[in-house]
Amino acid sequence: MDKLIIEGGHSLNGYLSSSGAKNSALPILASSLLLEGKLTLSNIPHLKDVTTMIEVLGSMGANITLDDDMNLEINTSDLKNQVARYELVKTMRASVLVLGPLLAKFGKAEVALPGGCAIGSRPVNLHLDCMKKLGAEVFTEGGYIKAKAEKGLKGAEILFDTISVTGTENAIMAAVLAEGKTIIKNAAREPEVGDLIDCLSRMGAKIQGKGTKEISIFGVKELKPTSYNVMPDRIETATYLTAVTMTGGEISIKNTMPKTLDSVLKKLSEAGAKIKIEDDVINLKMDRDINPVDISTAPYPLFPTDMQAQFISLNTIAKGQSTVIETIFENRFMHVQELVRMGGDISLAGNTATIKGKKDCLHSAPVMATDLRASASLVLAGLVARGETKIDRIYHIDRGYERIEEKLNSIGANIERVNA
Repeated sequence: MDKLIIEGGHSLNGYLSSSGAKNSALPILASSLLLEGKLTLSNIPHLKDVTTMIEVLGSMGANITLDDDMNLEINTSDLKNQVARYELVKTMRASVLVLGPLLAKFGKAEVALPGGCAIGSRPVNLHLDCMKKLGAEVFTEGGYIKAKAEKGLKGAEILFDTISVTGTENAIMAAVLAEGKTIIKNAAREPEVGDLIDCLSRMGAKIQGKGTKEISIFGVKELKPTSYNVMPDRIETATYLTAVTMTGGEISIKNTMPKTLDSVLKKLSEAGAKIKIEDDVINLKMDRDINPVDISTAPYPLFPTDMQAQFISLNTIAKGQSTVIETIFENRFMHVQELVRMGGDISLAGNTATIKGKKDCLHSAPVMATDLRASASLVLAGLVARGETKIDRIYHIDRGYERIEEKLNSIGANIERVNA
Protein backbone atom coordinates (compact mmCIF):
# COMPACT_ATOMS: atom_id res chain seq x y z
CA MET A 1 0.00 0.00 0.00
CA ASP A 2 1.36 3.41 -0.98
CA LYS A 3 2.31 6.04 1.56
CA LEU A 4 3.66 9.59 1.35
CA ILE A 5 6.85 10.69 3.10
CA ILE A 6 7.03 14.47 3.49
CA GLU A 7 10.06 16.47 4.59
CA GLY A 8 8.74 19.64 6.21
CA GLY A 9 10.13 23.13 6.28
CA HIS A 10 10.25 24.13 2.61
CA SER A 11 8.52 27.27 1.34
CA LEU A 12 6.46 26.87 -1.82
CA ASN A 13 6.96 29.07 -4.87
CA GLY A 14 6.00 28.76 -8.52
CA TYR A 15 3.17 28.05 -10.93
CA LEU A 16 0.40 25.45 -11.06
CA SER A 17 -2.62 24.76 -13.26
CA SER A 18 -5.93 23.55 -11.83
CA SER A 19 -7.10 20.08 -12.82
CA GLY A 20 -10.66 19.39 -13.92
CA ALA A 21 -13.24 19.13 -11.16
CA LYS A 22 -14.01 15.60 -10.00
CA ASN A 23 -17.40 16.68 -8.67
CA SER A 24 -18.30 18.00 -12.12
CA ALA A 25 -16.78 15.15 -14.10
CA LEU A 26 -18.74 12.42 -12.29
CA PRO A 27 -22.30 13.70 -12.97
CA ILE A 28 -21.33 14.80 -16.50
CA LEU A 29 -20.01 11.31 -17.23
CA ALA A 30 -23.29 9.89 -15.92
CA SER A 31 -25.22 12.30 -18.17
CA SER A 32 -23.76 10.52 -21.23
CA LEU A 33 -26.42 7.86 -20.58
CA LEU A 34 -29.08 10.38 -21.68
CA LEU A 35 -27.66 11.00 -25.15
CA GLU A 36 -28.36 9.67 -28.60
CA GLY A 37 -24.79 9.59 -29.88
CA LYS A 38 -21.42 10.70 -28.61
CA LEU A 39 -20.35 12.96 -25.73
CA THR A 40 -16.82 14.36 -26.04
CA LEU A 41 -15.24 15.64 -22.82
CA SER A 42 -12.00 17.47 -22.11
CA ASN A 43 -10.27 18.52 -18.87
CA ILE A 44 -11.24 15.23 -17.22
CA PRO A 45 -9.11 14.68 -14.09
CA HIS A 46 -7.11 11.46 -13.84
CA LEU A 47 -8.55 10.21 -10.53
CA LYS A 48 -9.67 6.90 -9.05
CA ASP A 49 -13.34 7.93 -8.78
CA VAL A 50 -13.39 9.08 -12.41
CA THR A 51 -11.82 5.80 -13.54
CA THR A 52 -14.46 3.91 -11.54
CA MET A 53 -17.31 5.84 -13.19
CA ILE A 54 -15.80 5.14 -16.64
CA GLU A 55 -15.60 1.43 -15.72
CA VAL A 56 -19.24 1.45 -14.57
CA LEU A 57 -20.35 2.90 -17.91
CA GLY A 58 -18.11 0.49 -19.80
CA SER A 59 -19.59 -2.49 -17.94
CA MET A 60 -23.04 -1.47 -19.23
CA GLY A 61 -21.78 -1.54 -22.80
CA ALA A 62 -20.80 2.08 -23.38
CA ASN A 63 -18.22 2.61 -26.14
CA ILE A 64 -15.40 4.67 -24.59
CA THR A 65 -12.14 6.04 -25.99
CA LEU A 66 -9.63 7.93 -23.87
CA ASP A 67 -6.38 9.53 -24.98
CA ASP A 68 -3.22 10.26 -22.99
CA ASP A 69 -4.44 13.79 -22.18
CA MET A 70 -7.66 12.44 -20.60
CA ASN A 71 -9.83 13.64 -23.48
CA LEU A 72 -12.73 11.24 -23.58
CA GLU A 73 -15.36 10.16 -26.09
CA ILE A 74 -18.29 8.14 -24.80
CA ASN A 75 -21.24 6.68 -26.68
CA THR A 76 -24.02 4.94 -24.74
CA SER A 77 -26.40 4.41 -27.67
CA ASP A 78 -25.96 0.60 -27.64
CA LEU A 79 -26.07 -0.16 -23.94
CA LYS A 80 -26.29 -3.89 -23.16
CA ASN A 81 -27.66 -3.52 -19.63
CA GLN A 82 -28.71 -0.91 -17.07
CA VAL A 83 -26.90 -2.35 -14.04
CA ALA A 84 -24.21 -0.62 -11.95
CA ARG A 85 -22.58 -3.64 -10.30
CA TYR A 86 -21.49 -3.72 -6.66
CA GLU A 87 -17.92 -4.83 -7.34
CA LEU A 88 -17.41 -1.60 -9.34
CA VAL A 89 -19.30 0.93 -7.23
CA LYS A 90 -18.56 -0.28 -3.70
CA THR A 91 -15.88 2.38 -3.15
CA MET A 92 -17.74 5.33 -4.68
CA ARG A 93 -20.97 6.78 -3.36
CA ALA A 94 -21.35 8.98 -6.46
CA SER A 95 -22.31 5.84 -8.39
CA VAL A 96 -25.94 6.61 -7.50
CA LEU A 97 -25.71 9.40 -10.12
CA VAL A 98 -26.43 6.87 -12.88
CA LEU A 99 -29.89 6.15 -11.40
CA GLY A 100 -31.67 9.21 -12.83
CA PRO A 101 -30.19 9.03 -16.35
CA LEU A 102 -30.87 5.28 -16.69
CA LEU A 103 -34.49 5.70 -15.61
CA ALA A 104 -35.02 8.69 -17.89
CA LYS A 105 -33.53 7.08 -21.01
CA PHE A 106 -34.26 3.37 -20.60
CA GLY A 107 -37.12 3.25 -18.09
CA LYS A 108 -35.25 0.92 -15.74
CA ALA A 109 -32.14 0.83 -13.55
CA GLU A 110 -30.33 -1.35 -11.04
CA VAL A 111 -27.69 0.40 -8.94
CA ALA A 112 -25.76 -1.29 -6.15
CA LEU A 113 -25.81 0.46 -2.82
CA PRO A 114 -22.26 1.59 -2.04
CA GLY A 115 -20.57 -0.34 0.75
CA GLY A 116 -21.62 0.66 4.24
CA CYS A 117 -24.48 2.82 2.99
CA ALA A 118 -27.64 1.91 4.90
CA ILE A 119 -30.84 2.39 2.93
CA GLY A 120 -32.41 4.27 5.82
CA SER A 121 -29.77 6.97 5.61
CA ARG A 122 -31.00 10.35 4.44
CA PRO A 123 -28.66 10.78 1.44
CA VAL A 124 -29.86 7.63 -0.34
CA ASN A 125 -33.51 8.30 0.48
CA LEU A 126 -33.28 11.73 -1.13
CA HIS A 127 -32.41 10.11 -4.47
CA LEU A 128 -35.10 7.45 -4.20
CA ASP A 129 -37.79 9.95 -3.22
CA CYS A 130 -36.93 12.09 -6.28
CA MET A 131 -37.43 9.17 -8.64
CA LYS A 132 -40.72 8.23 -6.97
CA LYS A 133 -41.96 11.83 -7.33
CA LEU A 134 -41.22 11.58 -11.06
CA GLY A 135 -43.35 8.44 -11.32
CA ALA A 136 -40.87 5.60 -10.95
CA GLU A 137 -41.39 2.45 -8.91
CA VAL A 138 -38.39 2.11 -6.61
CA PHE A 139 -37.44 -0.61 -4.15
CA THR A 140 -34.33 -2.25 -2.74
CA GLU A 141 -33.47 -5.90 -3.02
CA GLY A 142 -30.28 -7.84 -2.45
CA GLY A 143 -28.19 -4.72 -1.87
CA TYR A 144 -29.42 -3.03 -5.06
CA ILE A 145 -31.68 -0.08 -5.78
CA LYS A 146 -34.11 -1.34 -8.41
CA ALA A 147 -36.26 1.15 -10.28
CA LYS A 148 -38.56 1.14 -13.29
CA ALA A 149 -40.75 3.61 -15.14
CA GLU A 150 -42.37 1.60 -17.92
CA LYS A 151 -44.45 4.54 -19.18
CA GLY A 152 -41.65 7.04 -18.76
CA LEU A 153 -41.06 9.70 -16.12
CA LYS A 154 -43.49 12.58 -15.59
CA GLY A 155 -42.61 16.10 -14.51
CA ALA A 156 -43.28 16.92 -10.86
CA GLU A 157 -42.43 19.32 -8.04
CA ILE A 158 -39.50 18.12 -5.92
CA LEU A 159 -38.75 19.76 -2.58
CA PHE A 160 -35.50 18.82 -0.83
CA ASP A 161 -35.83 19.07 2.95
CA THR A 162 -32.04 19.29 3.10
CA ILE A 163 -29.74 20.60 0.38
CA SER A 164 -28.10 17.77 -1.58
CA VAL A 165 -25.66 18.29 -4.43
CA THR A 166 -25.87 14.79 -5.90
CA GLY A 167 -29.61 14.67 -5.16
CA THR A 168 -30.12 17.87 -7.16
CA GLU A 169 -27.97 16.52 -10.00
CA ASN A 170 -29.82 13.19 -10.14
CA ALA A 171 -33.19 14.95 -10.17
CA ILE A 172 -32.10 17.26 -13.00
CA MET A 173 -30.82 14.38 -15.13
CA ALA A 174 -33.99 12.36 -14.56
CA ALA A 175 -36.20 15.34 -15.41
CA VAL A 176 -34.59 16.45 -18.69
CA LEU A 177 -36.30 13.61 -20.61
CA ALA A 178 -39.44 13.47 -18.43
CA GLU A 179 -42.79 14.50 -19.85
CA GLY A 180 -43.72 18.05 -18.86
CA LYS A 181 -42.23 20.47 -16.35
CA THR A 182 -40.25 19.65 -13.20
CA ILE A 183 -39.53 22.20 -10.48
CA ILE A 184 -36.77 21.48 -7.94
CA LYS A 185 -37.04 23.58 -4.77
CA ASN A 186 -34.24 24.06 -2.24
CA ALA A 187 -31.82 22.96 -4.97
CA ALA A 188 -28.07 22.94 -4.44
CA ARG A 189 -26.34 26.04 -5.89
CA GLU A 190 -22.81 24.62 -6.12
CA PRO A 191 -20.84 25.54 -9.27
CA GLU A 192 -20.55 21.85 -10.14
CA VAL A 193 -24.36 21.66 -10.42
CA GLY A 194 -24.16 24.67 -12.74
CA ASP A 195 -21.50 22.91 -14.81
CA LEU A 196 -23.78 19.90 -15.28
CA ILE A 197 -26.64 22.23 -16.31
CA ASP A 198 -24.38 23.94 -18.86
CA CYS A 199 -23.37 20.59 -20.34
CA LEU A 200 -26.98 19.34 -20.51
CA SER A 201 -28.04 22.62 -22.12
CA ARG A 202 -25.40 22.07 -24.80
CA MET A 203 -27.10 18.72 -25.47
CA GLY A 204 -30.46 20.47 -25.92
CA ALA A 205 -31.96 20.28 -22.44
CA LYS A 206 -34.23 23.15 -21.36
CA ILE A 207 -33.28 24.22 -17.84
CA GLN A 208 -33.85 27.51 -16.00
CA GLY A 209 -32.64 28.77 -12.63
CA LYS A 210 -28.97 27.77 -12.65
CA GLY A 211 -27.25 29.02 -9.49
CA THR A 212 -30.55 29.58 -7.65
CA LYS A 213 -32.53 27.57 -5.11
CA GLU A 214 -35.30 26.85 -7.62
CA ILE A 215 -34.55 25.04 -10.87
CA SER A 216 -37.13 24.45 -13.61
CA ILE A 217 -36.68 21.70 -16.19
CA PHE A 218 -38.86 21.41 -19.30
CA GLY A 219 -38.64 17.85 -20.61
CA VAL A 220 -37.51 17.24 -24.19
CA LYS A 221 -37.80 14.17 -26.42
CA GLU A 222 -34.08 13.56 -26.86
CA LEU A 223 -30.63 15.00 -26.27
CA LYS A 224 -28.02 15.39 -28.98
CA PRO A 225 -24.24 14.80 -29.18
CA THR A 226 -22.00 17.58 -27.94
CA SER A 227 -18.54 18.37 -26.62
CA TYR A 228 -17.79 19.98 -23.27
CA ASN A 229 -14.83 21.18 -21.20
CA VAL A 230 -15.18 20.31 -17.49
CA MET A 231 -14.74 23.22 -15.07
CA PRO A 232 -11.58 23.51 -12.93
CA ASP A 233 -11.52 21.98 -9.45
CA ARG A 234 -12.11 24.75 -6.91
CA ILE A 235 -11.26 22.53 -3.92
CA GLU A 236 -7.92 21.44 -5.39
CA THR A 237 -7.12 25.10 -6.15
CA ALA A 238 -8.09 26.18 -2.63
CA THR A 239 -6.01 23.38 -1.08
CA TYR A 240 -2.82 24.51 -2.87
CA LEU A 241 -3.49 28.16 -1.98
CA THR A 242 -3.86 27.10 1.67
CA ALA A 243 -0.62 25.12 1.46
CA VAL A 244 1.34 28.21 0.37
CA THR A 245 -0.37 30.30 3.06
CA MET A 246 0.97 27.78 5.60
CA THR A 247 4.52 27.35 4.23
CA GLY A 248 5.05 30.92 3.09
CA GLY A 249 5.98 31.75 -0.47
CA GLU A 250 4.37 32.91 -3.66
CA ILE A 251 2.20 31.02 -6.15
CA SER A 252 0.21 31.62 -9.32
CA ILE A 253 -2.51 29.10 -10.23
CA LYS A 254 -4.00 29.31 -13.73
CA ASN A 255 -7.13 27.73 -15.23
CA THR A 256 -9.17 28.63 -12.14
CA MET A 257 -12.65 30.10 -11.62
CA PRO A 258 -11.95 32.72 -8.91
CA LYS A 259 -15.64 33.62 -8.45
CA THR A 260 -16.34 30.09 -7.18
CA LEU A 261 -13.73 30.60 -4.42
CA ASP A 262 -14.92 33.90 -2.91
CA SER A 263 -15.55 32.49 0.58
CA VAL A 264 -12.17 30.71 0.76
CA LEU A 265 -10.17 33.62 -0.67
CA LYS A 266 -11.76 35.93 1.91
CA LYS A 267 -10.60 33.65 4.75
CA LEU A 268 -7.08 33.28 3.30
CA SER A 269 -6.88 37.08 3.18
CA GLU A 270 -7.96 37.19 6.83
CA ALA A 271 -5.15 34.75 7.58
CA GLY A 272 -2.70 37.27 6.13
CA ALA A 273 -2.22 36.18 2.52
CA LYS A 274 -1.99 38.80 -0.21
CA ILE A 275 -4.21 37.78 -3.12
CA LYS A 276 -4.45 39.22 -6.61
CA ILE A 277 -6.76 37.94 -9.35
CA GLU A 278 -6.14 38.30 -13.07
CA ASP A 279 -8.83 36.66 -15.25
CA ASP A 280 -8.48 32.89 -14.56
CA VAL A 281 -5.23 33.26 -12.56
CA ILE A 282 -5.07 33.52 -8.77
CA ASN A 283 -1.82 34.95 -7.36
CA LEU A 284 -1.09 34.48 -3.66
CA LYS A 285 1.83 35.71 -1.58
CA MET A 286 2.44 34.93 2.09
CA ASP A 287 5.35 36.50 3.96
CA ARG A 288 4.09 36.94 7.54
CA ASP A 289 2.80 35.02 10.55
CA ILE A 290 -0.63 33.44 10.14
CA ASN A 291 -3.67 35.06 11.75
CA PRO A 292 -6.20 32.61 13.26
CA VAL A 293 -9.38 32.32 11.20
CA ASP A 294 -12.84 31.32 12.47
CA ILE A 295 -14.95 29.38 9.97
CA SER A 296 -18.36 27.74 9.82
CA THR A 297 -19.13 25.41 6.94
CA ALA A 298 -22.31 25.88 4.92
CA PRO A 299 -23.70 25.16 1.45
CA TYR A 300 -22.40 27.23 -1.47
CA PRO A 301 -21.78 30.17 -1.76
CA LEU A 302 -20.63 30.05 1.88
CA PHE A 303 -17.54 28.26 3.20
CA PRO A 304 -17.23 24.71 1.77
CA THR A 305 -17.12 21.70 4.08
CA ASP A 306 -14.48 20.24 1.73
CA MET A 307 -12.01 22.91 2.97
CA GLN A 308 -12.73 22.50 6.68
CA ALA A 309 -9.91 20.01 7.37
CA GLN A 310 -7.32 22.09 5.50
CA PHE A 311 -8.21 25.19 7.54
CA ILE A 312 -7.88 23.28 10.80
CA SER A 313 -4.32 22.46 9.69
CA LEU A 314 -3.70 26.13 8.92
CA ASN A 315 -5.10 27.23 12.29
CA THR A 316 -2.81 24.86 14.22
CA ILE A 317 0.17 27.08 13.29
CA ALA A 318 -1.63 30.43 13.50
CA LYS A 319 -0.82 32.92 16.25
CA GLY A 320 -3.86 32.55 18.50
CA GLN A 321 -7.13 30.73 19.07
CA SER A 322 -9.77 29.91 16.47
CA THR A 323 -12.97 27.89 16.15
CA VAL A 324 -14.11 25.73 13.24
CA ILE A 325 -17.78 24.71 13.12
CA GLU A 326 -18.92 21.84 10.86
CA THR A 327 -22.61 22.14 9.95
CA ILE A 328 -22.83 19.84 6.91
CA PHE A 329 -21.53 16.41 7.94
CA GLU A 330 -21.47 14.58 11.24
CA ASN A 331 -18.20 12.97 12.26
CA ARG A 332 -16.06 15.02 9.89
CA PHE A 333 -13.30 15.62 12.42
CA MET A 334 -11.45 12.31 11.94
CA HIS A 335 -8.29 14.22 10.99
CA VAL A 336 -8.15 16.05 14.33
CA GLN A 337 -6.68 13.13 16.31
CA GLU A 338 -3.95 12.76 13.67
CA LEU A 339 -3.11 16.48 13.81
CA VAL A 340 -2.95 16.22 17.62
CA ARG A 341 -0.41 13.39 17.17
CA MET A 342 1.67 15.89 15.19
CA GLY A 343 1.53 18.47 17.98
CA GLY A 344 -1.65 20.41 17.26
CA ASP A 345 -3.60 21.77 20.24
CA ILE A 346 -7.19 20.99 19.23
CA SER A 347 -10.26 20.18 21.35
CA LEU A 348 -13.64 18.99 20.11
CA ALA A 349 -17.12 19.65 21.47
CA GLY A 350 -19.97 18.44 19.28
CA ASN A 351 -19.63 20.01 15.84
CA THR A 352 -17.02 22.58 16.95
CA ALA A 353 -13.25 22.36 16.98
CA THR A 354 -11.29 24.85 19.08
CA ILE A 355 -7.70 25.29 17.95
CA LYS A 356 -5.02 27.00 20.03
CA GLY A 357 -2.57 27.90 17.33
CA LYS A 358 1.16 28.14 17.82
CA LYS A 359 3.81 28.74 15.20
CA ASP A 360 6.20 25.79 14.71
CA CYS A 361 4.10 23.50 16.94
CA LEU A 362 3.85 20.68 14.40
CA HIS A 363 6.40 17.87 14.32
CA SER A 364 6.79 14.67 12.34
CA ALA A 365 4.76 11.59 13.21
CA PRO A 366 3.34 8.55 11.44
CA VAL A 367 -0.30 9.40 10.63
CA MET A 368 -3.17 7.77 8.80
CA ALA A 369 -5.54 9.29 6.25
CA THR A 370 -9.21 8.61 7.05
CA ASP A 371 -10.95 10.26 4.10
CA LEU A 372 -10.22 12.43 1.08
CA ARG A 373 -10.10 15.91 2.62
CA ALA A 374 -8.64 14.66 5.91
CA SER A 375 -5.71 13.27 3.96
CA ALA A 376 -5.17 16.65 2.29
CA SER A 377 -5.03 18.33 5.71
CA LEU A 378 -2.31 15.89 6.81
CA VAL A 379 -0.25 16.62 3.68
CA LEU A 380 -0.50 20.35 4.46
CA ALA A 381 0.55 19.73 8.06
CA GLY A 382 3.48 17.62 6.87
CA LEU A 383 4.70 20.47 4.67
CA VAL A 384 5.31 22.66 7.75
CA ALA A 385 6.10 20.03 10.39
CA ARG A 386 9.63 19.54 11.73
CA GLY A 387 11.18 16.34 10.42
CA GLU A 388 9.70 13.63 8.21
CA THR A 389 5.96 12.91 8.21
CA LYS A 390 4.69 9.54 6.97
CA ILE A 391 1.07 9.36 5.78
CA ASP A 392 -0.56 5.95 5.39
CA ARG A 393 -3.70 4.98 3.42
CA ILE A 394 -3.20 7.65 0.79
CA TYR A 395 -5.54 5.91 -1.63
CA HIS A 396 -8.06 8.35 -0.15
CA ILE A 397 -6.15 11.32 -1.54
CA ASP A 398 -5.86 9.74 -4.99
CA ARG A 399 -9.65 9.84 -5.21
CA GLY A 400 -9.67 13.64 -5.34
CA TYR A 401 -6.20 15.07 -6.06
CA GLU A 402 -4.43 14.47 -9.36
CA ARG A 403 -0.70 13.72 -8.82
CA ILE A 404 -0.60 15.72 -5.58
CA GLU A 405 3.04 14.95 -4.78
CA GLU A 406 4.17 15.86 -8.32
CA LYS A 407 2.34 19.19 -8.22
CA LEU A 408 3.64 20.14 -4.77
CA ASN A 409 7.20 19.00 -5.58
CA SER A 410 7.14 21.21 -8.69
CA ILE A 411 6.77 24.28 -6.45
CA GLY A 412 9.36 23.32 -3.83
CA ALA A 413 7.98 20.56 -1.61
CA ASN A 414 9.94 17.39 -0.82
CA ILE A 415 7.44 14.51 -1.00
CA GLU A 416 8.11 10.91 -1.91
CA ARG A 417 5.52 8.25 -2.70
CA VAL A 418 6.66 4.82 -1.57
CA ASN A 419 5.09 1.39 -1.72
CA ALA A 420 5.28 -0.25 1.68
